[in-house]
Amino acid sequence: MKRYVLLFLLLSSFSVYAQNTINNYKYVVVPEKFSFLKQKDQYGLNTLTKGLLAEKGFTVYFDNAELPSEIANNKCQALNVDLLEKNTMFTTSVTLLLKDCQGNIVFKCKEGKSREKEYRVSYNLALRESFTSLDAVSYAYNGGVNTPVTQSTATTAAPSLTAVNTTTQPAIATSPAVVSTVAATANATTAAKPAQAETNQPTGTLYAQAIANGYQLIDTTPKIVLTLTKTSVQDYFIASNGTSNGVVLKKNDSWFFEYYKDGKLVSEKLLVKF
Repeated sequence: MKRYVLLFLLLSSFSVYAQNTINNYKYVVVPEKFSFLKQKDQYGLNTLTKGLLAEKGFTVYFDNAELPSEIANNKCQALNVDLLEKNTMFTTSVTLLLKDCQGNIVFKCKEGKSREKEYRVSYNLALRESFTSLDAVSYAYNGGVNTPVTQSTATTAAPSLTAVNTTTQPAIATSPAVVSTVAATANATTAAKPAQAETNQPTGTLYAQAIANGYQLIDTTPKIVLTLTKTSVQDYFIASNGTSNGVVLKKNDSWFFEYYKDGKLVSEKLLVKF
């Protein structure tokens, strides 16, 4: 009899946990400051986290923003973001966690690492690598009821990090940073004048056109190749080409677009005319 009771409890716990997935959540709340940092949005980590989650299809808010009544009246309607940080002398490591209203882990990303010496670059690259775990899974809000699991259940079972590759395209981002990028792209397509290629410029040169928060790099078609968003660090931009997100930075007087593909860091040299 005891064995039947134990089996029933185990199955019940598994059933409740299995129903609590990221697809049950429409909203995600990002803290304005992560616990291991001293300042709000230090190194742009909080803004980057919000933008990446919005690109995935979530509706994202900072915890200091005015929340919609659906979340304000029921905190369990939203996932909460946490970052685990581990630094050594040579490596910066971060792990992104999505937790329910009781602090149970609903999804744990892999540990992202970077060996870059500059903290802003290192933290950004490590976060992007960790986020590839979410990129590898399909997210679509199913309107499900969020039933938080008990703490004991969360500790006995962990979300699977073995994701099946999917061809599903990310939903349109709703964060202000990403929306401005999309708007800039649309405006450039319909209204931007073709770039006038200078005869003394090498083939493949991209021409920088100023936009509200940075630049768009276009070729002579004209076609927008990359959109750059300014940061507080000189010669360092958050970048997107529509399919990959990364950074554009200057090293040894040359520009590079760096991003992660299939878990590996890709560095593409750019010819840019500002």
